[in-house]
Amino acid sequence: MSTTHHDHPPATRSSSGMGRPLKTALLMVALVGGFYLLREHWNHVAGNWIYLLLLACPLMHMFHGHGGHGGHGGDATPPVKPKGNGD
Repeated sequence: MSTTHHDHPPATRSSSGMGRPLKTALLMVALVGGFYLLREHWNHVAGNWIYLLLLACPLMHMFHGHGGHGGHGGDATPPVKPKGNGD
């Protein structure tokens, strides 16, 4: 009588050290702080909105997440056709 016993290591949490509730709490604090900062300095922001718009362009390009330059299909491989019986 031979039975196979598989030992599985116990599941571990991610090594980031921060749990989901803590990340959510920090995000909420940042949002509330940003709201009050914007509320207190609205005259400065409204007077310089065109510069903030121009600043958003390179930031969106850097943090867009499309994999860097060349990720727009320049060297894409053609799709593989399935083999048919009569072809």
